[in-house]
Amino acid sequence: MTRETATPPADGPSNFIRELVAQDRAAGKHGGQVVTRFPPEPNGYLHIGHAKSICLNFGLAAEFGGRCHLRFDDTNPATEDVEYVESIQEDIRWLGFDWGEHKYFASDYFEQLYQFAQALIRAGKAYVDSSTPEQIKELRGNFYKKGVASPYRDRPVEESLDLFRRMRAGEFEEGQQVLRAKIDMESGNINMRDPPIYRIKKAHHHRTGDQWCIYPMYDYAHPLSDAIEAITHSICTLEFEDHRPLYDWLIETVAGLPGDPQQIEFARLGLTYTVMSKRKLLELVKSGKVSGWDDPRMPTLSGMRRLGYTPEAIRAFCERIGVSKHNGIVDVSLLEHALREHLNATSPRVMGVLRPLKLTLTNWPEGEVQWIDAPYFADEPQRGTRPVPLSRELWIERDDFKEVPVKGWFRLSPGAEVRLRHVGIVKCDEVVKDAAGEVVELRCSLDPTSRSGNPADGRKVKGTIHWVSAAHALTAEARLYDRLFRVENPNEVPEGGHFTDHLNPSSLEVVAGCKVEPSLAGAPAGTRVQFERLAYFCVDRDSNEERLVFNRTITLRDSWAKLEAKGG
Repeated sequence: MTRETATPPADGPSNFIRELVAQDRAAGKHGGQVVTRFPPEPNGYLHIGHAKSICLNFGLAAEFGGRCHLRFDDTNPATEDVEYVESIQEDIRWLGFDWGEHKYFASDYFEQLYQFAQALIRAGKAYVDSSTPEQIKELRGNFYKKGVASPYRDRPVEESLDLFRRMRAGEFEEGQQVLRAKIDMESGNINMRDPPIYRIKKAHHHRTGDQWCIYPMYDYAHPLSDAIEAITHSICTLEFEDHRPLYDWLIETVAGLPGDPQQIEFARLGLTYTVMSKRKLLELVKSGKVSGWDDPRMPTLSGMRRLGYTPEAIRAFCERIGVSKHNGIVDVSLLEHALREHLNATSPRVMGVLRPLKLTLTNWPEGEVQWIDAPYFADEPQRGTRPVPLSRELWIERDDFKEVPVKGWFRLSPGAEVRLRHVGIVKCDEVVKDAAGEVVELRCSLDPTSRSGNPADGRKVKGTIHWVSAAHALTAEARLYDRLFRVENPNEVPEGGHFTDHLNPSSLEVVAGCKVEPSLAGAPAGTRVQFERLAYFCVDRDSNEERLVFNRTITLRDSWAKLEAKGG
């Protein structure tokens, strides 16, 4: 697989599917109509990989004046749930797309699909196989071994019809009978060696209840559902390329279909430091390695939304990486770059202190409070301001003080000066320690001539730090999230290993006792801000009136790139 970096082609991202659709429309194919679909199976939450497909399918439909259907491929009741159906709809809408009146379920077509199957049996194109699953697998062969016909392949039509009806009636147990398409047992494509198209599965279905005990296989239900809905361009990921001959065979063989869809495959999204297998994501949830599907470290859209991602950033990322026919792994820094770009343009700047250290302005009058009209965007004051209180006692970031400064240190140290954001220049005159020798207070003096921005004597001070008023600050909890995995490809594990061996032990740090400015009081969940000099944060759904909770969405700079450059 290739590695794709953050630099798209000079002439823009590639999208061969857009070009193909444009050609079809220009040629009048499908009457000039463009009808796509996004067909998730409701067996888990959507993730960033699905976002690429959503943006592609809904985007093409919008671009060419068509429509995109949302269709749940709910043909496996054992793994599906209403929770997933609801979350999928919420995520698509959050991403900025809507299907209007075109929401469907494969289960809407169960009766039609059953009738199509009976028609195939009558036409001699399908038969009921009474072999065991193990026997069927053995007889189908593999890439190196030719397929061998089942002893039931030439079963009389009426016998297969009778057995198929009895399968529906619940007379058989799972695995006792299966309906197979009769195609070509000697085909070089294993998918064409009489593939199963119906199996017995005695499980409760989230929509049809216990009405059915036989269910169509995905490879059977998917193309026929596309045809029923008159889909024009059935866009799938690359692993379905070998299934296309079966897709086409069903479209050509089943009579009376209202549509003639075309399957087109593209490379699915692979991201560094990420797993996107639903099986693996479910394992992370069930094992308690994460708090749930919407854990902010998860690549699920609900998790990314909770972390603070914007739909605009995800759509920009999907557009930037383009659509190709070749599998590759995209550097996650490209996604993070799109996020930083949008957050930088949209997130108001406020002040918050994660690890507070007391700073006392010794020449500030006791009890005096001055309210500063501070802009949310320094270079664009027209975008709004908020009142920030200044008092004698402040909180600053503990990391902004060093008792013994190193070369190039431009923040506070004994005797050193620094600029307080929106206030002026302060000098550290005294360091107060507790009995254990820990620094608990800095006693500083404010240069009153520097309030306007420039001190009277014209001296230059390089460092600027942020602060909050101790008397007015709100207490908050900060959850500092980082990448869930510590290696580029968590799917690569040595023999005997497991992908969870690559989990990043530092993917979450919870910091209590943070202090933030009072303008954030009552900020609703989902509010995104930049804590000046620190990072972008988002108010978590756990936040309430008694306790503000902020999730660190992303740092201001890519710290991982620096670590990798150092070999760390």
